[in-house]
Amino acid sequence: MSRLSKEEALELIQSADLKELGRLATKRKKELHPKGITTFVIDRNINYTNICWVDCKFCAFYRHEKDSDAYVLSFDEIDAKIDELLEIGGTQILFQGGVHPKLKIEWYEELVEHIHTKYPSITIHGFSAIEIEYIARISKITISQVLTRLKARGLSSIPGAGAEILSDRVRDIIAPRKIDSDVWIEVHKRAHELGIKSTATMMYGTLESDEEIIEHLDMIRSLQDITGGFRAFIMWSFQSNNTKLIEEFPELKKHSSNRYLRLLAVARLYLDNVDNIQSSWVTQGSYIGQMALHFGANDLGSTMMEENVVKSAGATFSLAKEQLVELISDVKERPAVRNTAYEILEFV
Repeated sequence: MSRLSKEEALELIQSADLKELGRLATKRKKELHPKGITTFVIDRNINYTNICWVDCKFCAFYRHEKDSDAYVLSFDEIDAKIDELLEIGGTQILFQGGVHPKLKIEWYEELVEHIHTKYPSITIHGFSAIEIEYIARISKITISQVLTRLKARGLSSIPGAGAEILSDRVRDIIAPRKIDSDVWIEVHKRAHELGIKSTATMMYGTLESDEEIIEHLDMIRSLQDITGGFRAFIMWSFQSNNTKLIEEFPELKKHSSNRYLRLLAVARLYLDNVDNIQSSWVTQGSYIGQMALHFGANDLGSTMMEENVVKSAGATFSLAKEQLVELISDVKERPAVRNTAYEILEFV
């Protein structure tokens, strides 16, 4: 099968029949996952701090140090959250926070080692490229040194958070203090070289063009050609409530479910070297989350025992394990619980 070009992908986004796109994406999905298995992980998203100096305009979660509701979780508070996760059979924590202006590498090393030592069965999937780059900067060490030191303490993989759209034109507007696109790619490249796998993400629906969406996908595909380090791709739409961006650009409209499914299908076709595509039911709701399984997605992400970032911007969907199983079974696919490495732990 010939590889989809940028021009062909753009044509699909702008002109393709939606049902035909779904058919093509499903065909590609079945080539990669012929057994008809749809997976999910039981995890918890622990935001260890909401203190952040980056001030992204699209984010309603961050606070400044002096704000009354600013926090850094204590180790005891984090332990309590992990204990609750273990009670429901969880295996992973998605661990990320704001970009705290004062926390250096030693604090993160102590935290990761504490969790890894006390909870050896829990996989630590943590710290976005933005956090890692800043830890390196404030600690006066390299990105590779940060990753090496955290891996030695128990860090397993890193999430794709902070990618938003990998277009510096867009980033300079919606998050002017955030790292450039090439730095985001560089952090993931360094992680992959050290044997730390990661995920790739995209948040669309702000000020990007269709062409910039394709460029974003192409940067991910190009790095994957080199390293093979991305385990999955996750895409969601901008959630506008309580954000500075919607105040500055009130003309921004919430994107339709059809737009989500269209972009998801094109991502499945374009990212021919990324095995797994997650459905974002957290932002799209259970129905469209399920529909995504007909547009290339083979994974429903996680049970999302806790989620604070998109919740603060107005997305309040939540599902239990049994509900995820029902959504998968309803479309005649076989539900399975996986771990962070996309290895199946049990069929349910």
